[in-house]
Amino acid sequence: MLQPAYPITTPRLSLRPFTTDDLDAVHAYESRPDVARYLYWEPRDRDTSREALAKKATRTAIHAEGDALDLAVTLRHNGELIGSALLVWTSETHRQGEIGYILHPDHHGHGYATEAARAMLALGFTGLTLHRITGRLDARNTASARVLAKLGMRHEATLVDNEYVKGEWASEAIYAILETEWTP
Repeated sequence: MLQPAYPITTPRLSLRPFTTDDLDAVHAYESRPDVARYLYWEPRDRDTSREALAKKATRTAIHAEGDALDLAVTLRHNGELIGSALLVWTSETHRQGEIGYILHPDHHGHGYATEAARAMLALGFTGLTLHRITGRLDARNTASARVLAKLGMRHEATLVDNEYVKGEWASEAIYAILETEWTP
Protein backbone atom coordinates (compact mmCIF):
# COMPACT_ATOMS: atom_id res chain seq x y z
CA MET A 1 0.00 0.00 0.00
CA LEU A 2 1.17 3.53 -0.77
CA GLN A 3 -0.49 6.70 0.55
CA PRO A 4 2.07 9.47 -0.01
CA ALA A 5 2.14 12.65 2.01
CA TYR A 6 1.33 15.46 -0.41
CA PRO A 7 2.75 17.48 -1.94
CA ILE A 8 5.74 15.49 -3.14
CA THR A 9 8.45 18.02 -3.85
CA THR A 10 11.52 17.93 -6.06
CA PRO A 11 13.98 20.77 -6.56
CA ARG A 12 11.69 22.55 -9.05
CA LEU A 13 8.37 20.71 -8.95
CA SER A 14 5.52 19.86 -6.66
CA LEU A 15 3.41 16.75 -7.33
CA ARG A 16 -0.07 16.70 -5.81
CA PRO A 17 -3.49 15.16 -6.36
CA PHE A 18 -5.62 16.67 -9.12
CA THR A 19 -8.71 18.71 -8.21
CA THR A 20 -11.67 19.87 -10.27
CA ASP A 21 -10.09 23.34 -10.26
CA ASP A 22 -7.38 21.97 -12.58
CA LEU A 23 -9.72 21.61 -15.57
CA ASP A 24 -8.46 24.62 -17.54
CA ALA A 25 -4.81 23.62 -17.19
CA VAL A 26 -5.45 19.94 -17.96
CA HIS A 27 -7.60 20.73 -20.98
CA ALA A 28 -4.92 23.16 -22.23
CA TYR A 29 -2.59 20.22 -22.92
CA GLU A 30 -5.05 17.35 -23.43
CA SER A 31 -6.74 19.24 -26.27
CA ARG A 32 -3.52 19.53 -28.28
CA PRO A 33 -2.89 17.19 -31.23
CA ASP A 34 0.87 17.27 -30.55
CA VAL A 35 0.25 15.96 -27.01
CA ALA A 36 -2.19 13.22 -28.05
CA ARG A 37 -0.10 12.14 -31.06
CA TYR A 38 1.61 9.20 -29.32
CA LEU A 39 -1.13 8.44 -26.79
CA TYR A 40 -4.12 6.13 -27.06
CA TRP A 41 -6.62 8.96 -27.13
CA GLU A 42 -7.39 11.74 -29.57
CA PRO A 43 -7.21 15.40 -28.52
CA ARG A 44 -9.88 15.86 -25.89
CA ASP A 45 -12.74 18.31 -25.85
CA ARG A 46 -13.49 20.06 -22.55
CA ASP A 47 -16.14 17.53 -21.46
CA THR A 48 -13.81 14.58 -22.08
CA SER A 49 -11.02 16.34 -20.16
CA ARG A 50 -13.48 16.92 -17.31
CA GLU A 51 -14.34 13.20 -17.23
CA ALA A 52 -10.67 12.21 -17.31
CA LEU A 53 -9.88 14.73 -14.57
CA ALA A 54 -12.60 13.28 -12.32
CA LYS A 55 -10.88 9.89 -12.60
CA LYS A 56 -7.40 11.37 -12.03
CA ALA A 57 -8.61 13.11 -8.87
CA THR A 58 -9.46 9.73 -7.31
CA ARG A 59 -6.05 8.19 -8.01
CA THR A 60 -4.21 9.39 -4.92
CA ALA A 61 -3.23 6.13 -3.20
CA ILE A 62 -2.25 2.60 -4.17
CA HIS A 63 -3.98 -0.13 -2.17
CA ALA A 64 -3.87 -3.10 -4.55
CA GLU A 65 -2.49 -4.34 -7.84
CA GLY A 66 -3.92 -2.28 -10.69
CA ASP A 67 -4.19 0.92 -8.63
CA ALA A 68 -2.37 4.06 -9.72
CA LEU A 69 -1.17 7.43 -8.55
CA ASP A 70 -2.02 10.06 -11.14
CA LEU A 71 -0.57 13.35 -9.94
CA ALA A 72 -0.60 16.93 -11.10
CA VAL A 73 2.89 18.25 -11.86
CA THR A 74 3.21 21.88 -10.84
CA LEU A 75 6.06 24.38 -10.78
CA ARG A 76 7.14 25.06 -7.20
CA HIS A 77 7.88 28.75 -7.72
CA ASN A 78 4.38 29.68 -8.92
CA GLY A 79 2.09 26.63 -8.65
CA GLU A 80 1.39 26.47 -12.39
CA LEU A 81 0.11 23.03 -13.44
CA ILE A 82 2.27 21.83 -16.34
CA GLY A 83 1.35 18.16 -16.68
CA SER A 84 0.84 14.83 -14.97
CA ALA A 85 2.92 11.95 -13.63
CA LEU A 86 1.71 8.39 -13.20
CA LEU A 87 2.74 5.30 -11.21
CA VAL A 88 0.77 2.07 -11.70
CA TRP A 89 1.19 -1.07 -9.58
CA THR A 90 1.05 -3.65 -12.36
CA SER A 91 1.89 -6.85 -10.42
CA GLU A 92 1.91 -7.58 -6.70
CA THR A 93 3.34 -11.08 -7.19
CA HIS A 94 6.21 -9.89 -9.35
CA ARG A 95 6.59 -6.51 -7.56
CA GLN A 96 6.31 -4.56 -10.80
CA GLY A 97 5.07 -1.13 -11.75
CA GLU A 98 4.95 1.31 -14.61
CA ILE A 99 5.54 5.05 -14.86
CA GLY A 100 4.21 7.61 -17.29
CA TYR A 101 4.10 11.38 -17.73
CA ILE A 102 2.56 14.06 -19.91
CA LEU A 103 3.73 17.67 -20.04
CA HIS A 104 2.33 20.71 -21.77
CA PRO A 105 4.67 21.35 -24.76
CA ASP A 106 5.42 24.86 -23.47
CA HIS A 107 7.39 23.11 -20.71
CA HIS A 108 9.30 20.58 -22.81
CA GLY A 109 13.08 20.73 -22.89
CA HIS A 110 13.60 21.88 -19.29
CA GLY A 111 14.08 18.47 -17.64
CA TYR A 112 10.70 18.59 -15.90
CA ALA A 113 9.54 15.20 -17.25
CA THR A 114 12.73 13.56 -16.00
CA GLU A 115 12.38 15.24 -12.61
CA ALA A 116 8.73 14.22 -12.20
CA ALA A 117 9.36 10.66 -13.41
CA ARG A 118 12.33 10.34 -11.03
CA ALA A 119 9.96 11.15 -8.16
CA MET A 120 7.57 8.44 -9.36
CA LEU A 121 10.43 5.92 -9.49
CA ALA A 122 11.30 6.83 -5.89
CA LEU A 123 7.68 6.24 -4.83
CA GLY A 124 7.66 2.88 -6.60
CA PHE A 125 10.95 1.62 -5.26
CA THR A 126 10.82 3.04 -1.73
CA GLY A 127 7.08 3.34 -1.10
CA LEU A 128 5.88 0.13 -2.76
CA THR A 129 9.21 -1.76 -2.63
CA LEU A 130 8.84 -2.67 -6.29
CA HIS A 131 11.49 -4.85 -7.92
CA ARG A 132 11.06 -3.54 -11.47
CA ILE A 133 9.48 -0.49 -13.08
CA THR A 134 8.80 -0.10 -16.79
CA GLY A 135 8.00 2.73 -19.14
CA ARG A 136 6.09 1.92 -22.34
CA LEU A 137 5.80 4.32 -25.24
CA ASP A 138 5.11 4.63 -28.92
CA ALA A 139 8.47 3.82 -30.50
CA ARG A 140 8.30 7.03 -32.56
CA ASN A 141 8.30 9.15 -29.40
CA THR A 142 12.04 9.74 -29.26
CA ALA A 143 11.75 12.62 -26.77
CA SER A 144 10.07 10.36 -24.22
CA ALA A 145 12.65 7.63 -24.89
CA ARG A 146 15.39 10.14 -24.00
CA VAL A 147 13.63 10.88 -20.69
CA LEU A 148 13.56 7.19 -19.78
CA ALA A 149 17.22 6.78 -20.74
CA LYS A 150 18.15 9.78 -18.53
CA LEU A 151 16.46 7.99 -15.65
CA GLY A 152 18.81 5.04 -16.15
CA MET A 153 16.15 2.84 -17.70
CA ARG A 154 17.34 0.44 -20.37
CA HIS A 155 15.63 -0.15 -23.70
CA GLU A 156 14.59 -3.78 -23.47
CA ALA A 157 12.38 -4.29 -26.50
CA THR A 158 10.58 -2.81 -29.41
CA LEU A 159 7.37 -4.66 -30.17
CA VAL A 160 6.93 -4.09 -33.89
CA ASP A 161 3.41 -3.18 -35.06
CA ASN A 162 1.96 -4.71 -31.90
CA GLU A 163 -1.00 -2.34 -31.49
CA TYR A 164 -3.55 -0.85 -33.83
CA VAL A 165 -3.94 2.72 -32.60
CA LYS A 166 -5.88 5.53 -34.24
CA GLY A 167 -6.22 3.70 -37.54
CA GLU A 168 -2.60 2.58 -37.92
CA TRP A 169 -0.20 -0.02 -36.65
CA ALA A 170 2.14 1.29 -33.98
CA SER A 171 5.28 -0.18 -32.50
CA GLU A 172 5.86 0.00 -28.75
CA ALA A 173 9.21 0.54 -27.03
CA ILE A 174 9.67 -0.86 -23.55
CA TYR A 175 12.18 0.51 -21.06
CA ALA A 176 12.83 -0.84 -17.57
CA ILE A 177 14.92 -0.45 -14.45
CA LEU A 178 15.39 -2.77 -11.47
CA GLU A 179 15.48 -1.59 -7.87
CA THR A 180 19.15 -2.71 -7.70
CA GLU A 181 19.97 -0.44 -10.66
CA TRP A 182 18.12 2.60 -9.38
CA THR A 183 19.95 5.40 -7.63
CA PRO A 184 17.87 8.03 -5.82
